[in-house]
Amino acid sequence: MKVYIYVLSTLADWEISYLTAELNSGRYLDKTKPSVELIKIGNTEKPIKTMGGIIITPDEIIDNIQFKEDDLLILPGADTWMEEENKKIIDIVSGIINEKVIIAAICGATIALANKGILNNRKHASNDIEVLKMFCPEYTGENFYLNQPAVTDNNLITASGIAPLEFSYEVLKRINVMKAETLEAWYHLYKTNEPKYFYALMESLKEA
Repeated sequence: MKVYIYVLSTLADWEISYLTAELNSGRYLDKTKPSVELIKIGNTEKPIKTMGGIIITPDEIIDNIQFKEDDLLILPGADTWMEEENKKIIDIVSGIINEKVIIAAICGATIALANKGILNNRKHASNDIEVLKMFCPEYTGENFYLNQPAVTDNNLITASGIAPLEFSYEVLKRINVMKAETLEAWYHLYKTNEPKYFYALMESLKEA
């Protein structure tokens, strides 16, 4: 499967770090499933600088991407989501979300989706309901807002910026690239820091 990560200036490194590490390394992925191709996309081929000062160069520009059903598009948080240059990807999302492309947005990206009206009739999470109402004139989805770290509604996954682990869990569960027991052990290991989950994780990787 293809996983696209939209990279933009001030990208919040930590919000997608669990996902990039696991999807790129494949260390805990189910080896019986098709391999995952991780592709960084941007408005141009020019490098961007993350909030942490890391330089990321896109692999491809968004104009050249043909999204297909069950592809995954990850939209990280950033301080620059409301800038004009990032409206193009949100315009694209408004179309491909109805074509069963999986959209995973966290923090500032959820605000951009809300401002486009994409969250008006889908269950979703974000940083805070009042933030959405304050900054998003096109947002009327208050009745669909859930006060949870992360929410999955069919092919839309949204999360608060302080919930990168829960966000990653929901994404990995939705794209089904880990065995169920592997994913549960992985999540609880990072959530609780209890050694028993490390051993459960290792056990889950053994072939039947």
